[in-house]
Amino acid sequence: MTGPTTCHSQPPDLLRLRSAALEQLLRFLTPDDRAAADRSGTELQALLAGAEAGREGVVLVGYGGGKDSSYTLAFVRAMQLIQQQRHSRSFVLRAATNWHAGMPTAVMENIGRAYRALGMDRDPDCELLLIEGGAVHPFRSDAPRSRRVTAQNRTDILMTGHRTQADGRPTFCNACNLSVAHSFGVAAAHGTGADIIITGDSAEEQRQYTAWISRLARQVPRGRSHLPTDGFPQVLEALDDVARAYFRDIHGPHTERERAEAGHSVHSDVPRRLRFLSIYAETTYDAGSHWDLLTKHLGFVFDELAFNFTESDCANPALMAHLRGLKCQYLFGRDYREGLREYADFALRLMVRKHFPRHLIHQMAGRYAADDAHVRLRARVNSFAHEVYGLDERQLICMVHSPFTAEGAGLTRYLTSQAPQLARHERGIRRLLAHAGSGNDTAARALAAELKHLSGLDLPQLRTLYASDLRPALMQSILGGDPHKERIRTRHAPDGPDVTETLSGR
Repeated sequence: MTGPTTCHSQPPDLLRLRSAALEQLLRFLTPDDRAAADRSGTELQALLAGAEAGREGVVLVGYGGGKDSSYTLAFVRAMQLIQQQRHSRSFVLRAATNWHAGMPTAVMENIGRAYRALGMDRDPDCELLLIEGGAVHPFRSDAPRSRRVTAQNRTDILMTGHRTQADGRPTFCNACNLSVAHSFGVAAAHGTGADIIITGDSAEEQRQYTAWISRLARQVPRGRSHLPTDGFPQVLEALDDVARAYFRDIHGPHTERERAEAGHSVHSDVPRRLRFLSIYAETTYDAGSHWDLLTKHLGFVFDELAFNFTESDCANPALMAHLRGLKCQYLFGRDYREGLREYADFALRLMVRKHFPRHLIHQMAGRYAADDAHVRLRARVNSFAHEVYGLDERQLICMVHSPFTAEGAGLTRYLTSQAPQLARHERGIRRLLAHAGSGNDTAARALAAELKHLSGLDLPQLRTLYASDLRPALMQSILGGDPHKERIRTRHAPDGPDVTETLSGR
């Protein structure tokens, strides 16, 4: 890291770049936003005053490419540019994107456009990082997909989905959220380390989140009984405990090295000086209040695949809706469209609660209300699942049934309805999954190959499921503190009766 820069020591081209970037950005910020960025920058400089002599402070912002994180990035960039213009000392802005397989190309392109609009791609005081598991790369919008991370995401989805009958939130979000926490640790430890992490959460939200992590950590081995409200390194350590226990339960026992290589931990070796700065009180996260900033200046595009319900940086919510349709059709004996409608109604209510602009809610409602919505969505999401995760609809239907979990509690029903050619081999399948025999004879290998074709899982993974229960306690505790769920009225059979069920997702 270079030493502190001054207005006099900066090259003229860099001064012009920053001046133009600030001028253009300020056009899209209200007077209140400008004043808030000024105040926040001054507060940040005070926090960084204790940084080591001869070193600029490093400020970390997590940038997932969605609408809220795009606004946060622009706000912090305004803080940086104002301080650079006004004072002789500013800070290094480190923006870190955690890559996962559910991010369509459109999200990466949104990120690249935002960096260019804010002049960050040419500013030496901006570090643009792409985190892939434990690896750190310079950001590229056309970065090739990571085969290792994609394979990890695929396995996490399948193994979690088969423990929950494809419940949307845990299936797609549990491992992903732990991955995001891991990426924060990796980004914070990179190079000389970060000094401050910018968060948009309020102080109360931070306390609630820390208390929730503490409750989870107390349930697992090595769990911490208490966490300081401002100790981010300690929060990461507790999340590492949770992650290790969670993935040990989902995937079975592995060595510490195997878990680390699979990304099934949270990096917590970060600078002890690391602190939070909340900009919650200074910002407005309602996308409608800064619509022009997002769409006209940052070039944000609400892509049909990337923008689904409460997400604007991930295609997995469309998969969640698809799985609800499959569950209604193949598990409840109803119509695929009814399940799609149940999920859409739930997710649209989530959008209202999260204060999405009304026109975006109407756009999403129209997308799922169209006469051919079920046909178009089913085809497009199946294509996405196959292209990204290597999963076909047959394997998603298998996950909805979760037939192997809990000693094959749903196996008879699944084989009878979905794989009748294997129904007469049920006893042999159960022996195979219960480790009765080596599994190396010709008949056992043939059965294992058939089961892999149906589920997408290898025999050791199927055996792990067979020895595991549905909806394990830790998973239920994680979902218990999650607001992205709702009790709905539904039917688990074509002719009723009405029952209540917890539906979760994004």
